[in-house]
Amino acid sequence: MRILVIGGGLVGLGAARALRARFPRAALTLVDKEPAFGAHQSTHNSGVLHSGLYYKPGSARARLVRRGLAQITEYCAAKGIVHDICGKLVVAATEDEIPRLQALFERGQQNGLKGLRWLSAAEAREIEPHVRVVAAVHVPEEGIVDYRGVVDALAADLRADGAELMASAPATRIIRDGAGWRVFIGGAAERELSADFIVTCGGLHSDRLATLAGERPATRIVGFRGEYFVIKPEREHLVKGLIYPVPDPQFPFLGVHFTRLARGGVECGPNAVLALDREGYRRWAFNARDAASALAFPGLWRFVSRYVRTTVYELKRSLSKEVFVQSLQRLVPDITADDIAPGPVGVRAQAMRPDGSLVDDFDFLERPGALHVLNAPSPAATACLAIGEEIAARVVV
Repeated sequence: MRILVIGGGLVGLGAARALRARFPRAALTLVDKEPAFGAHQSTHNSGVLHSGLYYKPGSARARLVRRGLAQITEYCAAKGIVHDICGKLVVAATEDEIPRLQALFERGQQNGLKGLRWLSAAEAREIEPHVRVVAAVHVPEEGIVDYRGVVDALAADLRADGAELMASAPATRIIRDGAGWRVFIGGAAERELSADFIVTCGGLHSDRLATLAGERPATRIVGFRGEYFVIKPEREHLVKGLIYPVPDPQFPFLGVHFTRLARGGVECGPNAVLALDREGYRRWAFNARDAASALAFPGLWRFVSRYVRTTVYELKRSLSKEVFVQSLQRLVPDITADDIAPGPVGVRAQAMRPDGSLVDDFDFLERPGALHVLNAPSPAATACLAIGEEIAARVVV
């Protein structure tokens, strides 16, 4: 039996790990188009270990993150990967946010989070002395991690277990061949691989990989660039751990927050602006194919018409450091423009329907001999080992 995983981010690596455990005698190959595994969303994120506070009870996200958090924490401890279960403070900065914070607290309880505490303003300031707060929820299971370390460890484990890993190996053609597949890999020299079962975990290109395999997914990946700032070392004392806002259900994204990093430093952000390059980590990055894919998609324009004010505000916040700082000051009033410097950038693979609605849960497309991961939203990094098990359980050969 030959199994081929296409995509070497955390979800692909987690899937390959679980497939190796379930089918120890299979010939297992993983390919990725980049020179290094985990080159995009897996290592271009805030480095948070999520606990499941935000997700709809009963959803795959809520279920997988609970198991995934325990698994990845155990894995990091066993492998010596830098991580810290430091806890998170979710802050109601004004009185009108308290009902939404209460609903979030109740959702966390429904999802089985342990040790959740409702805090007064005074209690919250014992944890984060510089925060603007009228009430808060403390989430003790939340943490931070070095996801690059996780990627490298998973790849090393797979190689040690006999899997073949190929970098700089983009899939250029995927052809059904009887009950199996012929997959052509580009790069320095084209190579043909044969497989009885394929799993595609393309992240930013998940819709394209499914299309390459003959599918016509209704959803489209639309990239949203998230820009971060870093707090200068002399002002890092303003943030002790993780400070998050109460999400507004009228807006599609969480909003800026503060994150202490596993390897030192503090980030603040991200915003969310349309990326005209799915791999564009610079402000003016442009890819003609990606831009055309997004701008010709009716779902994007329906999304924009639904969130006109949010779209305009996010653009302003991207172009104006002053506006960005104002949003940060809602949580930490003492922070100023002089306290921060430009930081890293990520691009989020947002699956969007033609009606402009966002796909907010994991989305698998299953076919005989194939499974396509069409959407793996946050907390995919935290839950990568659990998602891998979910994928492996669906593989029938």
